Amino acid sequence: MSKKQIILGAQFPGVNNFTVWRDPAAGSQIDFASFRHFSETVERGKFDFIFLAEGLRVREQKGRFHELDVAGRPNTLAILTALSSITSHVGLIGTLTTTFNEPYPLARQLATLDILSGGRAGWNVVTSPGAFTGANFRRGDHLPFGERYERAREFIEAARTIWAGGDFSSHSRHFDIAGRSGLAPLPQGAPIIAQAGDSEEGRELAAGHADLIYSRHGTLEAGQAFYADVKNRLAKYGRSRDALKILPGAAFILGDTQEEAQEKLKAIRLQQVSPKNAIVFLEQVWNRDLSDHDPDGPLPVAEPDISAQLAQGRANRFDNRLETARAWRELAEREGLSIRELIIRVTARQQFVGTPESIASEIDRHVQEDAADGFVFAPHLTPGGFDEFVEKVIPILQERKVFRRDYSGDTLRGNLGLPPALLPDRERHDELVGRIAS
Repeated sequence: MSKKQIILGAQFPGVNNFTVWRDPAAGSQIDFASFRHFSETVERGKFDFIFLAEGLRVREQKGRFHELDVAGRPNTLAILTALSSITSHVGLIGTLTTTFNEPYPLARQLATLDILSGGRAGWNVVTSPGAFTGANFRRGDHLPFGERYERAREFIEAARTIWAGGDFSSHSRHFDIAGRSGLAPLPQGAPIIAQAGDSEEGRELAAGHADLIYSRHGTLEAGQAFYADVKNRLAKYGRSRDALKILPGAAFILGDTQEEAQEKLKAIRLQQVSPKNAIVFLEQVWNRDLSDHDPDGPLPVAEPDISAQLAQGRANRFDNRLETARAWRELAEREGLSIRELIIRVTARQQFVGTPESIASEIDRHVQEDAADGFVFAPHLTPGGFDEFVEKVIPILQERKVFRRDYSGDTLRGNLGLPPALLPDRERHDELVGRIAS
């Protein structure tokens, strides 16, 4: 039986708490030279795609800018379009909201990227939360949680009618549009649809509409449970299990020995979670001003405030603050952890830590044992965070025959091993285009 082939995505870091900003090797988060170095490195490593996260408003906490955010990063589609001119094979996936966009202009912009890149465009569909973000837009408010996913489903369906070309119409609760698309058939049929969400609504949206789903499960067992759950949902939408690829987010720390890698991990996590940042993260659960607390001391005596959210512009990662606080108290008491030590523990994403050989082995194990189809890695340094990984880990995966030595497909869809895009009236549109061409 042949082994599964590993899918690898590379997230350009910055809009997260994983970047080590003060390292001497850290570079600009917005200069094009950083994007160039990053994209050329991951394409040399034969990664499947580059992934960009995006925020529509700089996050705030207690009325002040959140210092871990990138301010001034250019528009995602503009960056990816520029990268399409200096790369040839690596996919280009951008995060774009369905809450504060409209189907026709966004579908055309993504189609343009797909055409200019030769079929390498991807769209990470997100449902932006909060009136705080909405204040930047005409609508000025946000949708309730359930309606955001409903709008996302309808948005994707509308975009697909536009990508199919010719006459289109989409009549639903959130959209009532009709017209004629001037688009020629796209190189890969339609941009790749990616989606992140562990909620019931997120899993269903992915099962029905996505090509890729990101997850945040940090153990083999948790990954296997998520993998089985989502894959088992595909049949009711008439989709095969290979039609959706599951890619957890992860980080890596390389060392010449396991001990060296663990020491590097400890030093990096202390930089990622400074004393000040430990309090900032704790405040997001406690929803209180905790600036008078010692980060090297115990957790607050008071319980979380469940009223208005202290942090603005951030998706709520904690469904139940009281339950989260209870679990954190138990962990801190059981292991004698200070606030900072606790935050270092609970904010860590899945980490592959060790020698190149051990990291390659663990990545392969997760894929072969159906905890994932691959991973979206985010390095802790910009822009050279993948340099060592490409030099030392990729060759081992290639020797194991679980990762490509060169790109085999002409499009992102082809390299991911996905079935053709399902578009409404595709045959009718192809027939029309053929008549026009003749």
